[in-house]
Amino acid sequence: MTSLRVAWFEMMPNACVVGLGKSGIAAARLLKRQGWNVTVSDRNASPSLIPIQQTLESEGITVLLGHSFTPNADFQQIVVSPGVPWDLPALVEARDRNIETIGEMELAWRSLSDIPWVGITGTNGKTTTTALIAAIFQAAGFNAPACGNIGYAACEVALADDRPDWIIAEVSSYQIESSSTLKPRIGVWTTFTPDHLSRHYTLENYFAIKAKLINQSAEIVLNGDDPYLRQALAARWPKACWTSVQERGGLVGDGFASSGRGAYIECGWVWFDEEKILPADALKMVGTHNQQNLLMAVATAKLAGIEAGAIASAIESFPGVPHRLERICIRDGVEFINDSKATNYDAAEVGLSAVTAPVILIAGGEAKAGDDRAWLTKIEQKAAAVLLIGSAAAAFGDRLTQIGYSTYEKVETLENAVPRAAELAKQHQANVVLLSPACASFDQFQSFEQRGDRFRELCLAL
Repeated sequence: MTSLRVAWFEMMPNACVVGLGKSGIAAARLLKRQGWNVTVSDRNASPSLIPIQQTLESEGITVLLGHSFTPNADFQQIVVSPGVPWDLPALVEARDRNIETIGEMELAWRSLSDIPWVGITGTNGKTTTTALIAAIFQAAGFNAPACGNIGYAACEVALADDRPDWIIAEVSSYQIESSSTLKPRIGVWTTFTPDHLSRHYTLENYFAIKAKLINQSAEIVLNGDDPYLRQALAARWPKACWTSVQERGGLVGDGFASSGRGAYIECGWVWFDEEKILPADALKMVGTHNQQNLLMAVATAKLAGIEAGAIASAIESFPGVPHRLERICIRDGVEFINDSKATNYDAAEVGLSAVTAPVILIAGGEAKAGDDRAWLTKIEQKAAAVLLIGSAAAAFGDRLTQIGYSTYEKVETLENAVPRAAELAKQHQANVVLLSPACASFDQFQSFEQRGDRFRELCLAL
């Protein structure tokens, strides 16, 4: 009997999952359920991963910590977690050796392709738009989980006992480039500005990756207020559904090759085509960018056939998104706001634009390539003082000095920044303390969520 079990085990196909994050764990479990012999490889050897390793190994999944992945001839499939660079030399070698190499979201899609997907991509605005869409679909009675870069890993949805009616997926450029067959029923493109260029190298390559998801979508929703999208895409998808916070005229004109179909704001109301949907101020989130997110969510819902009543009900009760202009508390008349998800200059500029000056800004972390000029201008306009944290602190300080802005301090950590921000808020009679880093978090934290959670803890402990 033992020899039969060994022979059966040896006949199982072999798969390797690269990366032991939430997505990698879910991918490993899905592969195991599908009958694969699964190995997980992660370069991290942190003791905090040992309980996860033990749990997975109790399920029959091999976990290699402190391991540098190399393609093995025994592997028939390699599944890559979103944070692992697609051009990692070992992955390039695997593809050259014709070992099937896919992303975690592609693996989930193969199990869930019979269910309609909404795929939301873009540089900024993805998370809020995804959360709004999921809330509307759920208010309409659909089992419609949010997944991908928000909520569940896509493979967690594939593992669930209950089959969804719709899948609402926030899809990053990392996930798109490793998902060759993902074809959403509705594709949504929120914004486009330079980001992740250290991974994608050129703006053109980054754009092409985003466009791939939209090209493979049956219906398309595009943000007509984004200047790059409006200029680059108007002629490419003439049947797309566009949105604009301007009146309906914002959907046409100026050479904009749109029929005017879409969502817009007129006389204080959100409209879709000729239908009045809900008051524009029903969403309790500040900023023009959030009105744009609202319109894209409304357009998506209408394309899915959802009635205006369900849309209005969901929006009126929508609580907001953690880590994106999230109001934490008010202390001595000063509002503390967590915008940890602002991981690039454009998102951080939006964060500053949305709050009332004067502001005490906490910024810094692991810097990204990009154009910081508009962000710096907004700092000059709205920030009474800036506290700099993380590995970018010195470079950010130099940039502020170059533009003649001197009211900044290098405080290194959030633990130093939060109490100092409270002091400076009193000194400058500031209305807001804003964590809006304009940076990734990986120099001091595992994720922007962990950074935002720590900020929340420090604010509540004041």
